[in-house]
Amino acid sequence: MIILAVLAFAPLTGQASTVRMQHVTVIGDSVADGIAGDAKARALLGADIDLDLEVAPCRRVDQGSCPINGVRPPTLVQLATSMGTKLGPNVVVAVGYNDFEDQYATNIETAMGIFKAAGVKRVWWLTLRAAHHPYITMNADIVAAAQKHPELEVIDWNVYSRSHPEWFQNDGLHLLSAGSEAMAGLIHQQLVTDGIAPKGVSVVTQALPVAHRGRAYHATLAPANGLPPYRWALLERAPRGLRLLAGGKITGKPNTAAGRYTFNVQVWDSDGSTATRRLTLRVRP
Repeated sequence: MIILAVLAFAPLTGQASTVRMQHVTVIGDSVADGIAGDAKARALLGADIDLDLEVAPCRRVDQGSCPINGVRPPTLVQLATSMGTKLGPNVVVAVGYNDFEDQYATNIETAMGIFKAAGVKRVWWLTLRAAHHPYITMNADIVAAAQKHPELEVIDWNVYSRSHPEWFQNDGLHLLSAGSEAMAGLIHQQLVTDGIAPKGVSVVTQALPVAHRGRAYHATLAPANGLPPYRWALLERAPRGLRLLAGGKITGKPNTAAGRYTFNVQVWDSDGSTATRRLTLRVRP
């Protein structure tokens, strides 16, 4: 039986976290750029970590990036060199679709040297979706590099995405929303497995859509990690007319004064882990 604590609405103030999140820098090209353009994907990737998402179309590992709108973005090597220790201890790489097949292995070695000099302790490198033959060879280069560098681990995006053409645009490489969320989820799950992100369920939802007094309202809270099915509950009383269903849907018609209301929601997974998120709901006339 779940017992809900009923509290008054708290004022809109920040709360300091008592858990220090690990810093993770994700470096990507135009494929991983799909994550940056998808709010749900960004939330999935950044759940319970201190995320620095460094993505740019046309990025190469080295050899000079290709131009886009007359500008060449920094290569991975240039970016990592300029960031130095700001990279932090954990780096995820999703770069290669614009690179040269015969230079890729050398470029990976150069990047690993830059990471080591910057104090990076762990590197995860995504394989390329093998929609074109050169990517098969380049994926082998990634695997070979991981065998040489104990700090490097392969995330096999190629195998994970192989049976999901619906995740991709017509070129079979660039991501639709479902693909962006799948890639973000795959990376985050690996970070959970490797102890970088905490295990157990977490709350992905960070913001709620605006509600209007007397109008039908619907929002769905999103969990990540943990073991489904999930169960949700409020730790405070909802604004009059609204309720949170056990499945994570907030529904009803707000019947309260216009303003901003803050409250905590909690989710349980079937393995017994829980997570809480403080949310703000704005009610307009």
